[in-house]
Amino acid sequence: MAEVKSHEFDRFAGRGTGGYRIFVIYGPDRGLVSERAALLAKKSGVAQDDPFAMLKLDVSDLHNDPGRLLDEVNALGLFGGEKLIWLRGASNEKPLLDAMSVLAAGPDPANILIVEAGDLKKGSGLRKIAEPANTIAVIPCYADDAKALNALIDAELGQDGLTITPAARKLLLDLLGGDRVASRNEIRKLSLYCRGRGTVEEEDVSAIIGDASSVSTDEAVDAILTGNLPALRHSLHKVGTSKTPIFLVLQSCLKQFQMMDLMRAEMEEKNLQIGQVMMTLGRHIHFKRKPIIEKALRNWTPAALSRETQRIQTAILQTRQKQSLEESIAFQTLMAIALQSARSQRQTA
Repeated sequence: MAEVKSHEFDRFAGRGTGGYRIFVIYGPDRGLVSERAALLAKKSGVAQDDPFAMLKLDVSDLHNDPGRLLDEVNALGLFGGEKLIWLRGASNEKPLLDAMSVLAAGPDPANILIVEAGDLKKGSGLRKIAEPANTIAVIPCYADDAKALNALIDAELGQDGLTITPAARKLLLDLLGGDRVASRNEIRKLSLYCRGRGTVEEEDVSAIIGDASSVSTDEAVDAILTGNLPALRHSLHKVGTSKTPIFLVLQSCLKQFQMMDLMRAEMEEKNLQIGQVMMTLGRHIHFKRKPIIEKALRNWTPAALSRETQRIQTAILQTRQKQSLEESIAFQTLMAIALQSARSQRQTA
C-alpha cells in the first residue's frame, strides 16, 4: 500500500512524488485536500494554463459518460506530451470505481490522474481499490493538529518577517483548525494587518480574527444539536451584533460534529455505551453541555454525522471562495443542520 501519511507529505511532494501517476487524495479537511491536490498538479510539470494539457473534471461528468475517465487518462496529447486529469468531488460513484479498478490492475497510464475526494470511510469502495494498489499514491488529509497549525502559523507569518508572542499564538490556535484553506486565509489576514510591526501581539489576533470570548459559539452549536431554531436565530443575532466572525460558529460546529463522529465510531468498534465514551473522548466537554452531547449521540446516526460534517466543510470552503456571501452561506448551512437535528429527535422520540 502506497499511503502517504500527513507528516510525510511535504517530503513526498518535494522529492518528485516517487514516480506515481495516480493519486487519490481524501479526508475530512476539504481545504487540505484541495491544497495538496493543487500542489501535486503543480509538481506534475504539466502547464496549468494549457487547456490541451490540463483537464479538470467533476465526478458528475462521468455519470452520462462512464468510460470518459479511462479514455482521458489513456489518451495521447494533441500536441504530444502527457496530460493531467484532475477529478474533483469524488466519492464512491460506480463509474469512478469501475475506472479505478481497471487502472489499479493495469500498467501506469499514459497521463497523470489526481482524484480529489471527500471523507472516505475505511473499507469504502474507492479506498478498497486504491489502498492495495502499488501504482496508486493514497493521501489522507485530516484536520491539522497543534504541531501542524504551529508550523503553518510560523510559515505564513515568517513570509512577512513576523514573530508571534506565546499568548497571541495560544489565542490564534484556539481560533484555527478544521479546514487548512480557512486557517491559512485567517493567518494571512493577520499577517497583512501586522505587516511591518515585527511581532504579532494578542490584541492583534483579537482585533483582526475575532475574540471568541465575547460571544460563546457553544450557544449556537447547542441550539443546532437540540434542533432549537429560535435559539439558533437568537445566538446568531448575538454573534452578528458582537462583530464576532460567523466563521467561528461554523468552525465550532465542524469540530463538534467531527468529535461526535469519532465517538460514534468508537462506540461501534468497541461496543461501548454512550456513558463510557463520554468518560474517555468526552471527558473534556463542559459538564453543562454533556447532556446535550449525549442526547445528540443517541439521535444522530454515523451516516448522518458524516453527511452533516461534509456539509459544514463545504460551507467553510464556499465562505472563503465567496467572502461576500459568507454570512448567507453560514446561516443557511447552520439552519439546515438544526432542521435535520429536529427531525432526528422526532424520529427517535
